[in-house]
Amino acid sequence: MQVTVVGGGIVGLSSAYYLARDGADVTLLEKHSLGMGSTARSAGGIRTQFSTPVNVELSLRSLDVWDTFREEFGVDIAHNRNGYLFVTAEEETAERFREDVTMQNDLGAESEFITPAEARELCPGLETDDLVNATYNGQDGFADPNLAVQGYAQQAREEGVDIRPKTPVTDVRTDGNAVTGVETADETIDADFVVNAAGAWSRTIAEMADVDLPIHPRRRQLAVVDPQRTLSEDVPLTINLDSGSYFRPERDGAALVGGHFGDDPDVDADYYSDSLDIEWAATAVERAAEYTAYFGGDSRIRRGWAGLYAVTPDHHPIIEETTSGFITAAGFSGHGFQHAPATGQIVSELVHDGEPSLVDVSSLSSTRFEEGNSIVEHNVA
Repeated sequence: MQVTVVGGGIVGLSSAYYLARDGADVTLLEKHSLGMGSTARSAGGIRTQFSTPVNVELSLRSLDVWDTFREEFGVDIAHNRNGYLFVTAEEETAERFREDVTMQNDLGAESEFITPAEARELCPGLETDDLVNATYNGQDGFADPNLAVQGYAQQAREEGVDIRPKTPVTDVRTDGNAVTGVETADETIDADFVVNAAGAWSRTIAEMADVDLPIHPRRRQLAVVDPQRTLSEDVPLTINLDSGSYFRPERDGAALVGGHFGDDPDVDADYYSDSLDIEWAATAVERAAEYTAYFGGDSRIRRGWAGLYAVTPDHHPIIEETTSGFITAAGFSGHGFQHAPATGQIVSELVHDGEPSLVDVSSLSSTRFEEGNSIVEHNVA
């Protein structure tokens, strides 16, 4: 079976690896260098604290791989398990926290519903006077996306995947009933299946196959900051869902600060600034200072960058065979890195078996938007 994967980020590489491991003849095409799109600019978060069962299950099945990545792939991805801490000052959000934790626990995640005082024990710089409740999972954390790309790429090559960076797809070929391959500037590549794992470029690839997907590239930023109060390395990644602000420890005493405030509208994925906006960074520090003592006027911005999220209207991916021979695995809305291991296995199941068994992703069909069956993810960072 011939399969062409379009996209050399972590989702594409994971898909290519599992497809080849399961017996397919795989070619992977990437218009730039491997992992240099959204993956390279990711914060590398790995968490199970989501508000919908399908996202929790994608996390848990991916965690099965992240936990053994060094043994299976021969690469230490610097998987740090500081935990994730969600906080809120809103009663309505706190009630949703309680419901989320119950659902997460039922599925096997080790989340806890905790008090502001307990949250402050985990994050000593947290200012808790206005907080109502929090949730915490000590198994959550983050890893190095670039090292994960190296591991998947190395193993994919060993499984026989033909990886071609700097090879953009110029068209997706169809015979009127099904996708039959792709075209590049130099050749036509026949395929029984084409996997669209192009991230921020996935809508463009879909249009080549006469498919319209509601996936839009959005610019997101991160700043590395010197905190005004020492931030110990064991402080969890802390998210204030009320303001959209988050931070976590970074190397050399610094902190990584981000958030989904000040979102840019749709951008051209080929022409956007990947440099940090200083005004945005100042706002990010101000937001973090509103609920912690770590940040304030003495915080210094070291550096930062911007990357792209591939966003759907409900912040969930599309994972399906969209049309005959055309598999979509895109639109992760910032969660693609952490869900890549499960997604790659699901893509392989879709190709080899016709339907997945690892996770029920029927709710992630693209038809959900026109049918009014969107599922909203509330815990977006």
